[in-house]
Amino acid sequence: MKNPSRRTKILITAVAAALLAALAATTIVNARRDARADTTASSAAPAGADAAPSAVGPPGGRIRVLSNGLLSTVSLADPHGPRTVTTRRCDRSYTAGGTTACLTPATALTGPRLLVLSDDDRIRRTVPLTGLPNRTRVSADGRMVAWTLFVGGDSYAGGGFSTRTGILDTRTGRLTGSLEEFAVYRQGRRYQAADINVWGVTFADDNRFYATVSSAGTRSLVVGDLTARTLRTLADNVECPSLSPDHTRIAFKQAVDADPTKGWRLTVLDLTSLRRTALAETRSVDDQAAWLDDDSLAYALQRDDGTKDIWTLPADGTGTPRVLVPGADSPAVLPKA
Repeated sequence: MKNPSRRTKILITAVAAALLAALAATTIVNARRDARADTTASSAAPAGADAAPSAVGPPGGRIRVLSNGLLSTVSLADPHGPRTVTTRRCDRSYTAGGTTACLTPATALTGPRLLVLSDDDRIRRTVPLTGLPNRTRVSADGRMVAWTLFVGGDSYAGGGFSTRTGILDTRTGRLTGSLEEFAVYRQGRRYQAADINVWGVTFADDNRFYATVSSAGTRSLVVGDLTARTLRTLADNVECPSLSPDHTRIAFKQAVDADPTKGWRLTVLDLTSLRRTALAETRSVDDQAAWLDDDSLAYALQRDDGTKDIWTLPADGTGTPRVLVPGADSPAVLPKA
């Protein structure tokens, strides 16, 4: 085979350069389009275990979400707009008082972990966990962190499920590994059973909290006391409670006809009268709703393709549900800068 002439070499070089330029231009256009669509972060992974994840997009924002499992921030003024997307991957997350709780997915080498992140998203504490991450919450001042995981192996569970719910005091380091160890009181009397499960914590302060307790097929709202190590029932058929910012109401999912196989109806409970208000969302909501303010809620619903969107609606039973943040879940409102 003959060697190519000088003219042929020049022509080949010119064509290759043109192709590379076209490829570069296409890449830039696609990158800009993807950034507008809020797909994923394009930056490198953290340099070390304590490094803050890199981010793309505009700084600031007032609602924390997970975008395709990546910790993100988007402006409430433009929740369909561009997001700051980090490389921190979580199955569930929640942010309050400058603290973020991130429940990481299990890997081939490690189980799930709770990552407690500072306001600049650096790791402050890591807690190894066992099970499937399900719920997490942070107290308003950022001190207390709670989490729930589904677990297997409990003999009483049969064909049902078991949970493990714990609480971490980030100030003292005190770790409560399982709320099932607390004394449960029903109608003022001590209740004991082998099948007690606890999940879905929402904090009133650094000692008092609300959660769901399940036993013998009944799911109940309880008020918990960390110091006294007690759980006292308040109302039945209440799951995944979320305390309103003014501490007067609980948003929760209520099983239709008290039967979870029929789905859940998003509902609000007045803590003084215990009166329930069914909200305008008629689809089944399997989520722990978050309050955007004293008047409205945010919650995640899954599409047929598995993608989740964050929806919102008024907390008084009026209005119409609408998409707040597309392609996201785990909402948590951040204070205004």
